[in-house]
Amino acid sequence: MKGIVFLGDRKLEVRDFPDPAPGPRDVVVQMKASGMCGSDLPPYRSERPLAVVRGHEPCGVVVARGSAVSEDEAPIDQRVMIHHYSGCGLCKYCRVGYSQMCITGKHLVYGATANGGHAEYMTVTPSMLVPLDDALSFEQGASISCGTGTAFDALRRLDVSGRDTLAIYGQGPVGLSATILARAMGARVIAVDFSPERRKLASDFGADKVIDPAADEPVAAIKDLTHGEGATTTLDCTGNPDARANAVKSAAPWGRVCFVGEGNTATFNVSPDIIHKQLTIYGSWTFSSVGQAECAQFIIDHGIDLNPLLTHRFTLNDAEGAYQLFDTQTTGKGVFVPG
Repeated sequence: MKGIVFLGDRKLEVRDFPDPAPGPRDVVVQMKASGMCGSDLPPYRSERPLAVVRGHEPCGVVVARGSAVSEDEAPIDQRVMIHHYSGCGLCKYCRVGYSQMCITGKHLVYGATANGGHAEYMTVTPSMLVPLDDALSFEQGASISCGTGTAFDALRRLDVSGRDTLAIYGQGPVGLSATILARAMGARVIAVDFSPERRKLASDFGADKVIDPAADEPVAAIKDLTHGEGATTTLDCTGNPDARANAVKSAAPWGRVCFVGEGNTATFNVSPDIIHKQLTIYGSWTFSSVGQAECAQFIIDHGIDLNPLLTHRFTLNDAEGAYQLFDTQTTGKGVFVPG
């Protein structure tokens, strides 16, 4: 089979691997869609090569299972999303579907520390399978498998509803997903991004206001739009230190703030920015396997169309150009599909 490997310094290779054969507790999934995520960009840009197959937004069809996997656990031909983590399976976090928080510290991240979905096949464990309803395409399932699912869980942590104004910093695939989902939850959305292409997408997806931080200081602009108070909820999807600080500064008193963008750090003036405003600050790390299924059901129940989010489709042989384009940070979701 073919799979995409990052070589370092924005170079990659479509490499040949042996077709997988399942071990006793393995399941082999034929990939039908594998999404590109903003968190793929730091390892793509890194100097360090990584020998694993990339891609942590996998979606496909069960084609084989090991001798110790039952029919109920992994029916052949079942359409599935993949929760891209595995752990010990026994600790309290694994048992509630948060295997990325496995107490043993031995969890695997598929597409980073184990082979992921940018390939023709992927070998997983039964607990990683999340059934995909026929109402959703494989491409939509791939989006839910990280970017859209991450946005959904963060919005639930923030308890977003129609009473809220939500300021979203960053309109990449996660931020755009948050814009779509927050509008379905009834919130007023203010979208912040440097890219005119992504601001346009945010407007198309229902953002009430968009802000270019190169033209308008975002904290002041958000306060101007909220009677001088700030947004009741803010979400940083960038991991950028300035955006994180602005997410805190632009939150209203008793506001709720959530960070999902990985990496970097941030500096706050704790007393005026946090304590005196009595803020609640959350960190949200992707989602559980249960939350992934709940996100998919929310999208079905609310009639949300994720297809406009999926702005680019590629085959594995297009990988070099696909990541060069995604690296510009001007697009929506890119997804690899069979050629």
